[in-house]
Amino acid sequence: MLNFFSIDGASWNKYGVTVLRGPTKAESIKMALNPSNNIWVRRQQCPCGDWKCYIRNGGDDDQASIGSQVVKTEASASSSSEAVFTPYVGQIFKSDEEAFEYYSNFARKNGFSIRKARSTESHNLGVYRRDFVCYRSGFNQPRKKANVEHPRDRKSVRCGCDAKLYLTKEIVDGVTQWYISQFSNVHNHELLEDDQVRLLPAYRKIQEADQERILLLSKAGFPVNRIVKVLELEKGVQPGQLPFIEKDVRNFVRTCKKTVQENEALLNEKRENDMFELLEACKSMAERDVGFAFDFTTDENDKVENIAWSYGESVGAYNIFGDVVMFDTTFRSISYGILLCLFFGVDNHGRAIFFGCALLQDETSHSFTWALKTFVRLVRGRRPQTVITDMESGLQDAISSELPNTKHVIGACHIQSKVYSWFSTLLGLQYEDFKSEFEELFHLESIEDFGHRWNHLVARFGLGSDKHIGLLHSYRASWPYSYTRGYFLARMLTEEYSKSLDAFLKQILSAQTSLQVFFEQVGIAANNLPDEELQYVPVKTCMPIEEHARTVLTPYAFTVLQNEIVLSMQYATTEMSNGSYLVRHYKKMDGESLVIWIPEDEQVHCSCKEFEHSGILCRHSLRVLQVKNYFQLPNEYFPIRWRLESSLVSVSDRIAQSDNHEWSQTFQSLSETLLTESLTSKERCNYVRTELIGLLERVRELPLSDEVPMNLEPNNVSSF
Repeated sequence: MLNFFSIDGASWNKYGVTVLRGPTKAESIKMALNPSNNIWVRRQQCPCGDWKCYIRNGGDDDQASIGSQVVKTEASASSSSEAVFTPYVGQIFKSDEEAFEYYSNFARKNGFSIRKARSTESHNLGVYRRDFVCYRSGFNQPRKKANVEHPRDRKSVRCGCDAKLYLTKEIVDGVTQWYISQFSNVHNHELLEDDQVRLLPAYRKIQEADQERILLLSKAGFPVNRIVKVLELEKGVQPGQLPFIEKDVRNFVRTCKKTVQENEALLNEKRENDMFELLEACKSMAERDVGFAFDFTTDENDKVENIAWSYGESVGAYNIFGDVVMFDTTFRSISYGILLCLFFGVDNHGRAIFFGCALLQDETSHSFTWALKTFVRLVRGRRPQTVITDMESGLQDAISSELPNTKHVIGACHIQSKVYSWFSTLLGLQYEDFKSEFEELFHLESIEDFGHRWNHLVARFGLGSDKHIGLLHSYRASWPYSYTRGYFLARMLTEEYSKSLDAFLKQILSAQTSLQVFFEQVGIAANNLPDEELQYVPVKTCMPIEEHARTVLTPYAFTVLQNEIVLSMQYATTEMSNGSYLVRHYKKMDGESLVIWIPEDEQVHCSCKEFEHSGILCRHSLRVLQVKNYFQLPNEYFPIRWRLESSLVSVSDRIAQSDNHEWSQTFQSLSETLLTESLTSKERCNYVRTELIGLLERVRELPLSDEVPMNLEPNNVSSF
């Protein structure tokens, strides 16, 4: 596992080449003891296992998608799309940094760069003057030659250029501001073109994603010149068009390796101490919370190796909603050299809920097996029906070993996030056509159709020998809808769930500086699930089936079922000789579905398998039940996990919510009747309006009760 630091400082030689300086001993110790603001980063390693292959994250995709235009983008990035006018004496800025940024943007657009020169300060005002000058300002001072046989005699880029911008601070009405007191744009040297100015030291930077990629390739044995060529190919740019040069890469690799070597002992001690503190925090939590459970392993030196934990409330939630589990392995820590594994589910309101967490020292099948085995033990031995993961060979073997009867699904988002990295450069201009055809594979209903379309895709784009196409095909039983539509997923692959999961991750992954802080944040987020206020969802069809379902399901589940009920009215049924039905849209917008009706057991089975997939009855089955004159859905089509009674709230809260729901229905009925009666004449309408205004005033005058108020959406009656 690579360990490296971001390098803050940099100096430049007289040829204008960046020389990244290594941190001092004090800085190295500070960096080791104080990791970056967030210890977790997204993994980039490709599941094919090749060190030379990696997955670009969202930001990388955006950068790569611009292809050969990267130079123009880099040249204009700092100045954005807004025009940068020539600075002038008297121009005012809120701060000196704002002025420096403005002048820097102006310089880049005009073929030079700037640097900070002299600053002047006083006891009362502090720093009250800043001097910014052209990068070729002044003259290089001669230095004593080093005691070497052949000292390097480098020419200086400084030529006494007088271009400058001087700032002065003033306080006006108690507000501090900076104004330009002197400005000159006269240069005694040639200004550079866009393709040259981008290579000035001030504008060359190795982005964080590129830093990690460079070190990964370096660890795999790639020489610097090959690393640069790989980056050019991956980003789709011409040779020499990266926002940094080969010398920058060489200096960066050398500096990072030196830093790691000098501080390896300190870093190891820091990791060991933090892992030990995390273990002690788990022991302390177990003493305070009888429901908290954890487990860990140690290495040959009796140091903590892997650790996993779960909370009492999480285990309780798993007992109700543990039918589907998402095993997330997206993040890892460079500082600690560990992989973060998170176990999530979805409750009856469609929200992401936390089940457990594990920290692993590596990404091998052995470690994943331990994580799954430990998780099952923490949640009292119950295994999920379905587990959703990323594409990971070691994880697939672990699931087969520890969850042999559990269905394994790879989320579509995990597949789609890799397709760009794998095929965009390889296919070039053909990539968009490939992407469009590939995405159609996700939605095919027939396995036979999938096989036919897959073979056509591979042949059309000549990918028969591509290793990533082979990898996708080997996982085909876990990601296309044609293979997984009979697996229960509880709507965990929907956009709504993805947003809920992202919101939870932001709570536990932002601004983490140590493992103990992370542990505390996970505990807060896991045990403070916000109360779900039951929103009143009005009926849309007035069908008895809909009205009854509203009293049983949560608003989230009812809204999904309601949509199916509304759409079912657009379908026609044809009864077959064996008692089954063909259900088809009246405009034939989609294919027909076969619905089997078993009257003895009141069972209905549809070929679309939506109920098996989400736990919500499909429009086709609902249409058949309507034809059979059903006024309520059979009880078995209200899964426990989607019912109101399964909410993670106390009994008293549930009773209060039930009372609120009944009152909502009564109030809605009275309001509808009042509206109908008042609209029959103008006299009635005016009378109702006058009475409602008076009623509202009297209600507002009533004293507030100490009881918990009903959770009703306020009615906008103030417009009367």
